[in-house]
Amino acid sequence: MKFALHFGNNTFPDLAGATRVARLAEAAGFDTLLAVDHVVFPDNYSSVYPYGASGRLPVGRSGAFPDPLIWIACAAAVTSRLKFLTGVIILPQRNPLILAKQVATLDYMSNGRFELGIGVGWLKEEFEAVGVPFAKRGKRADEYVAAMKALWAEDGASFSGEFVNFRAVSCNPKPASRVPIIVGGHTEAAARRAGRLGDGFFPSIGSSVDPMPLYEVARRAAAEAGRDPGEIELFAGCPDLLPGSTVEPQAAVEERARRGVKRIVVPVGPFLPSLEESLMRFGETVIRPFAGV
Repeated sequence: MKFALHFGNNTFPDLAGATRVARLAEAAGFDTLLAVDHVVFPDNYSSVYPYGASGRLPVGRSGAFPDPLIWIACAAAVTSRLKFLTGVIILPQRNPLILAKQVATLDYMSNGRFELGIGVGWLKEEFEAVGVPFAKRGKRADEYVAAMKALWAEDGASFSGEFVNFRAVSCNPKPASRVPIIVGGHTEAAARRAGRLGDGFFPSIGSSVDPMPLYEVARRAAAEAGRDPGEIELFAGCPDLLPGSTVEPQAAVEERARRGVKRIVVPVGPFLPSLEESLMRFGETVIRPFAGV
């Protein structure tokens, strides 16, 4: 079992904080550190936030929310083993050629320690501000993934689609290794996308939706696409492992392992304020004992 630490960039938005949490996560034995994404927060919106009971974003308009790729670049520079994942980048809002360049550079300069977590977004008003249609955002995301993979695969790449078109172009450097695509989301559409084109599936740890049926949707979609369902890495949250829980951790980890989960994601917030002490304790009592589960 691998373990990932979530909400790095919005919890530790400055350089000192990024350095601190990245080094601590690596020392504690975490496999991955996640950074989240929003380009802008509209002052007024009617879209419903799907990961909390209030339906509203849990952060204020003035809170520091660094770009995940730039934040990850800073954190990667002070670590050597820790991997980094966007959890998730709102893919339809990004120009796929520019993003392909950024991702390849980040992976190249971190020696293959980057994974691209993608989602299609929920905040319509943010799409309107960025100037990207909210409609067809799922189809747009699928096409963007294909276009980026074409750029990463070879020089002189060409692509023709509904949203992306280029002919005989090269984008370098290439990634140090094949960049895993981790699909995030709490819907069946997200699960099917993970099965079709993803290397992993990450239902949000903040969603009240039971992820098990979604895992099955992802597996079926993989099989229908001629892929091995077992190669889709499944992610899950686990509140029972957080500080203050009275549940015995072995049962919680083994239950997720039986479901096929390979990476457990925990938010960094509950480890505050004694971050150093609590993260190292988590490494000693959870990460190391269950690394082989």
